[in-house]
Amino acid sequence: MQEDVTFEIKGLREGLLITLSPTESWNTVITELAARIDEQLNFYAGARVIVDVGERPVPKYELSSLKALLERRDLLLWAVLSDSSTTVESAEALDLRTSVGSLVPGRADTDEGAQVDPEEAGTAGVLIRRTLRSGRIVHSEGHVVVYGDVNPGSQIRAVGDIIVWGRLRGSAHAGIDGDETAVVCALDMMPTQLRIADYIATSPVDKRRKPRPEVASIRGDQIVVEAWR
Repeated sequence: MQEDVTFEIKGLREGLLITLSPTESWNTVITELAARIDEQLNFYAGARVIVDVGERPVPKYELSSLKALLERRDLLLWAVLSDSSTTVESAEALDLRTSVGSLVPGRADTDEGAQVDPEEAGTAGVLIRRTLRSGRIVHSEGHVVVYGDVNPGSQIRAVGDIIVWGRLRGSAHAGIDGDETAVVCALDMMPTQLRIADYIATSPVDKRRKPRPEVASIRGDQIVVEAWR
C-alpha cells in the first residue's frame, strides 16, 4: 500500500483500489496519481481499477479524463464509488459500475433485494484489445484476455486464466498464486515459456506445425497442451 496526501493505492484480489482525496483540487490529484503510476508502469499495467472519490462531486468530463488517463497506461477503470449523486450519475453515463459488492471493506452494497447467484457472478479479469509487443508486462489479480497477439519478449502474469485470441509467442504464467486449475488458451500456442502455478513448460521447435487453437492445463503433475474445443 502506498499513501500520499492526495491519494491512496491498495492492492485487491480483483485489482487496484485507488482512493482519491475529497478535498484536494482535482487537477492536483490526477497529476500526482499519473506521476505515481508512471513510476511503476510495468507493475500497474493491465490492472482493473476501482476508484473511490468519497463525497467529491465529479462531473462526467472529469471522470472521462481520468478513465482515458488510466487507459493510456493499460489500466481499466471499471468501477467508481462515491457518496455524491453527481459522481454516480457521471459513472453510470460512462457505463462504469457504482457498486462492487463486498470487494471493498466498508463499501459493501446495502441493497438486500439484490441477490447474485454465485454460479453466475463470474470472475474478475482484464481485457486487452491490442497486440502485446516485446517488453510489455501485464499483471492481473484475476484473468487476462488478450484480443491480439502476444509477441516474443512480452509477459503475462495472472492469478487466474490466460486467454489469447491470437498468437501466444511471449511468456505466460497462469495461476501465479498456486492455482493448479488455471489454464492458458491461445489460437496459436507457441510461447517462449509457459507456466501454470509452479509447473513450467517450453514449446518444442516445430516449424512444420499448423496453427491451431489449444489449451494448456495441469494433468498428472505436468502441463498438457491439447486441442481447444
